[in-house]
Amino acid sequence: MDRLVELAPEFWKAAVETLYMTAFALIMAGLLGTLIGVGLYITRRGGLLQNRVVNGVLELLVNFFRPIPFVIFIAAISQPLSRAILGIGIGINAGAFGIGLAASFAIARIVEQHLVSVPPGIIEAARAMGAGPWRILFTVVIPESLGPLILGYTFVVVALIDMTAMAGLIGGGGLGAFAQIYGFRQFSPVVMWAAIILIVLFVHLVQLLGTRLARVVMRR
Repeated sequence: MDRLVELAPEFWKAAVETLYMTAFALIMAGLLGTLIGVGLYITRRGGLLQNRVVNGVLELLVNFFRPIPFVIFIAAISQPLSRAILGIGIGINAGAFGIGLAASFAIARIVEQHLVSVPPGIIEAARAMGAGPWRILFTVVIPESLGPLILGYTFVVVALIDMTAMAGLIGGGGLGAFAQIYGFRQFSPVVMWAAIILIVLFVHLVQLLGTRLARVVMRR
């Protein structure tokens, strides 16, 4: 316990780094993944803007990168890109970039699956009323799937927190690096479990907030 008190400044610094990486990755993955997911939905066969070429390219992109294990992905793909884009291959910014890039492909599938779940009858009714593709997307499809989408994004945020811990093992910073350096390597289970408990607390709070928000939206 004395060791944990001694490391308190580093502990809270690591906690802030974890929150920063999660927020950075969520914004990046949310924007990129949502765009790809919407693109997959509207260009699919029978979609609002059917386009086999665009859909095929997006499918190939998602199917190629999504199955790659995160630890391998961040080492093989994200670090060269983060060096090219951010000018650095290690640290919290590089780690957050890699996490966001990896998560964007998972978000793309989540978005596509929830948009596809909207009943076709609702879309056909909107078309019969003269609504165009983009109006149907933004006023019918997305509002109808908003509750499940919030739950899907909540799941992703939880996964992002887990990813920040793994990124810490390869120089990404955050609670994962803290637990590895000051807990595991220095044989201090109290320090390691303190980091684990805080990560679990973050996950619990995110899950609770996401579930409540989804319930509010779905009751409308």
